[in-house]
Amino acid sequence: MNSQAAALKPVAAVSEREMANAIRALAMDSVQKANSGHPGMPMGMADVATVLFSRFINIDPTMPDWPDRDRFVLSAGHGSMLQYALHYLLGYEDMPIEELQRFRQLGSRTAGHPEYGHALGIETTTGPLGQGISTAVGMALAERMLAARHGADLVDHFTYVIAGDGCLQEGISHEAIDLAGHLKLSRLIVFWDDNAISIDGPTSLSTSMDQPARFKAAGWHVQSVDGHDTEAVGAAIEAAQQSHQPSLIACRTVIGKGAPNLGGSEKTHGAPLGDAEIAATRENVGWAYAPFEVPDDILFAWREIAGRGQAARRDWEQRLAASPGRQAFESAVAGRLPDAVFEALGAFRKEHVEKATKVATRKASEMALAAINAATDLTVGGSADLTHSNLTITKGMARIAPDEYTGRYIHYGIREHGMAAAMNGIALHGGFVPYGGTFLCFVDYARGAMRLSALMGQRVIYVMTHDSIGLGEDGPTHQPVEHLAMLRATPNLNVFRPADIIETAECWELALKSESRPSVLVLSRQNLPMLRQTHRDENRSSQGAYILREPAEHRAVTLIATGSEVEIAVAAAERLETEHGIAAAVVSMPCWELFEEQDAGTRKAVLGSAPRIAVEAAARLGWDRWIGDTGAFVGMAGFGASAPAPDLYRHFDITPEAVAAAALKLII
Repeated sequence: MNSQAAALKPVAAVSEREMANAIRALAMDSVQKANSGHPGMPMGMADVATVLFSRFINIDPTMPDWPDRDRFVLSAGHGSMLQYALHYLLGYEDMPIEELQRFRQLGSRTAGHPEYGHALGIETTTGPLGQGISTAVGMALAERMLAARHGADLVDHFTYVIAGDGCLQEGISHEAIDLAGHLKLSRLIVFWDDNAISIDGPTSLSTSMDQPARFKAAGWHVQSVDGHDTEAVGAAIEAAQQSHQPSLIACRTVIGKGAPNLGGSEKTHGAPLGDAEIAATRENVGWAYAPFEVPDDILFAWREIAGRGQAARRDWEQRLAASPGRQAFESAVAGRLPDAVFEALGAFRKEHVEKATKVATRKASEMALAAINAATDLTVGGSADLTHSNLTITKGMARIAPDEYTGRYIHYGIREHGMAAAMNGIALHGGFVPYGGTFLCFVDYARGAMRLSALMGQRVIYVMTHDSIGLGEDGPTHQPVEHLAMLRATPNLNVFRPADIIETAECWELALKSESRPSVLVLSRQNLPMLRQTHRDENRSSQGAYILREPAEHRAVTLIATGSEVEIAVAAAERLETEHGIAAAVVSMPCWELFEEQDAGTRKAVLGSAPRIAVEAAARLGWDRWIGDTGAFVGMAGFGASAPAPDLYRHFDITPEAVAAAALKLII
């Protein structure tokens, strides 16, 4: 218990109802002061949250990141004042009452929606509905996997989620609950705030779904309770903890509970209650205290919860100290990859330069992964039902299955969005480095969770194969054109498009070392030649772009390309030299983002001052940053077509001849 709590003295026995009313008061007062926010959900779920925290949850505000803590995810992130009120009442050192008074203001820790890393104890960023429950599936899976490796003495905790109607209406929720039910993630307990209200009015305007039946059909343990009956809620949690399935507790609640005139109405969802209704609410629930005032006895009752969590954490630390597996466990939760991984990748690059290995970069990725996965067991792979197209499984990787969590490979099913969110949860939980694959065009489906990977700065690695018209006959529905531009527009996301097996290994190394940034590896279906002439120990892709081919004479034109089109640029440069006597440099640019981070001198040395041509079988958007106003672009101006890949490159005029012609037009 912290010093602030120790100074408090209990005056009389405090009921859970009074503890819940503290949440209600803090929520409505903070929203009122900010003149912005969502008071309804915190007021409606205050009773459920109070029972969960006062009787069950194991967290320690003095050490909010201890590995065996229970995880709490507020999937209905618009109700963030529920979490901030809890954190103040529990005594998190970064959540004094002044932070609640600065709710939704610039520079405060009390942002409009919970943001990972912005305040202590926030396990994941939520707000986009459905993301929290889906991320929690990854957390619950990571808990089972870590327990399978390190034992229940070190890993034995629950993941609790509060989700609203909106979370369950979002399509990603179906992907998530289906996967969780299939894998029997019994340490996942979801509280559904069943208040039957959405922004537009009653949920009956848009849905007739029997949510408990849906969860039950997906293999969940399901209960329904009055969310304001604290004993019923407590009994439901006890039953859920004993289940061998993930659990849904449907909590029938009144949105804005306690507000005598607006309670139960959509008017409490996303707007302040107003001074008159707040005064009436105070009288209605018997809260005779000024705004932001919580009496000592109630605050003491909340701080005692923190003391219980601190004791649980100390007991766990004693078990860890006595464990023979302590070092392995601590290395795992810290995400420390051994040097052997990068030594193996260095040897891999040297071997394949000497062999001049020609393979598709998706195959090169599989080969690099074989070296990586042999050197560490921290990497956990998967695919959205495209394992043998993405080539994301390597020899010896056992599969994760229901009640069998010792493996390293996850079959996510055809759930791209759910896969990305689950990988976020695995990364946030700690203990593993997750990677997962699908086709590049399906980042459209995964986009919401990928954006949160970047926003939270998580080391999640997306293996996106079939990266262009080069996938061929599957046609324009499967041929990504605009996707690179979309990904490159996302802050804090490294997009790697390697040109050959050597760059692929280099990009894997960079992705693994990027501990605070997700990575996307964009990989070809078609075979690509090895373009390096000699081996170097340095990782040439690390600066984002480099001169692959420098002419002996002063360059007259610079050809810049990525991925499979670097081969085309090299052939064009050779054509320009032999047929026209024009000196052309070729720049391979596997990662725009890393190149952008180089100093101006480095970028100038690579790009040169000659006219520039970009070559990429994708949309032009963004390339003018590198080729300038007078540069040329050889790539896609629309969607693709269904045909063999060589025919498509000729049809869309992405050829050495077209690049050479563009160069001649620029410089002659």
